[in-house]
Amino acid sequence: MKRLFISLYLLLSLSFLGIGWTLDSLWQNNVEESGAADAPLIALAQLIAKLPKAERADYLTGIDTASNYPLQLLDKDKIALGNSESLTQTNVLVAAQDKEHELHFIKIDADQILMAGPIEIDPRDQLRGLFTLFFYLSLAFVALIWVWPLSRDLKILRLATKEFGQSNWDTQIQLSPRSQVQPLARTFNEMASHIRALIENQKHLSNAVSHEIRTPLARLKFALALMPQYCHPGSDEAHRQAFLDEMQQDVKEMENLLQELLTYASLESQRKAIQFERCDLIKLTQQTIKRLQGLHTISIKFECDIEQVEVMGDPSLIERALQNLIINAQRFANKAIVIKLTIQNKKRILSVIDDGPGIAAEDQSRIFEPFYRSNVVQNGNKGHGLGLAIIKRIMERHGGDVLLKSEPGQTQFTLSWPRIKLGLNKQT
Repeated sequence: MKRLFISLYLLLSLSFLGIGWTLDSLWQNNVEESGAADAPLIALAQLIAKLPKAERADYLTGIDTASNYPLQLLDKDKIALGNSESLTQTNVLVAAQDKEHELHFIKIDADQILMAGPIEIDPRDQLRGLFTLFFYLSLAFVALIWVWPLSRDLKILRLATKEFGQSNWDTQIQLSPRSQVQPLARTFNEMASHIRALIENQKHLSNAVSHEIRTPLARLKFALALMPQYCHPGSDEAHRQAFLDEMQQDVKEMENLLQELLTYASLESQRKAIQFERCDLIKLTQQTIKRLQGLHTISIKFECDIEQVEVMGDPSLIERALQNLIINAQRFANKAIVIKLTIQNKKRILSVIDDGPGIAAEDQSRIFEPFYRSNVVQNGNKGHGLGLAIIKRIMERHGGDVLLKSEPGQTQFTLSWPRIKLGLNKQT
């Protein structure tokens, strides 16, 4: 705060001093008529100059002047002038006698000079220094009023940055809405939240890799140890094939996990550009249903009474989001899966509904978090906890939303896309 206050105060003070001095000089040289106050003394000198020298002293004595403005005639040789000073008949020369009095001189002719004084200096002029000091103190006070809140907020920012640098990832800055650095604090909070999310995802990723891969890897190691028993020439061919199929399943499980991790990591990177294009949502949905229908016995019903529904996005990512929803529904549905495509308030709405047991209320608020799995998933169905997180990330990258509404007997996931522009001023 000290450096900021001093720099601002010096800037303001020097600016006021420089501008004030410049304007005052311009005023005195071009505008102010300094001779107005000296006009009476100049007129008197010119009047005396017309009188004979013998009568000038008597005429001056007969003039009734106040005691604080005495007049006196002096011979020119009694006045000592500096090299830069000169007396004329049209200008008054002012000389200081002491701190409280001054003398005024004006030339009458080549031999005589009229002197007025000593004249008491206006006491109010002595207050000029005090007023000047008061002005600069007031300026310092105003600068302090402006600098102190800013310095306080900058200190908060500095401490928050230092704390964040010490791995306190939950650091957030709370400033007054009127603060001059409020936008900076808001940007810091957004940055801190994003970094915290990245670090948490990294921790989850490490835990997931170490935990999820450990199980199939352990089974593979155990299977390798048993391979001589199942794969010797005299072993049963059916048992040998079942043994190899289990190993293949473990490999496939690790491949699926790594693929999910790579997909989520690529979506997490905000620098990866998505090539948006017009996507026929009806066609994408029908293709995904056709491809996944044969993988499960539960039928998938598609309901859409609209001829064409288009969204702007990446077709592969949209298809991936829909695929994850359908596979998730196939895991839990009892008899039927219904997919509905509608337009509401110019938004494209795609809903995937299943008649499964539902998602517990305590899990619904966290179901889209990466690597989170509800008790139902953990107890009966395999999964890595990334499918719904990938859907949420895909929709965020497309400027859309994914919502969940679940109760026993019905679970509905809804994807919504904003309206698309058909032209510069035409929207649908």
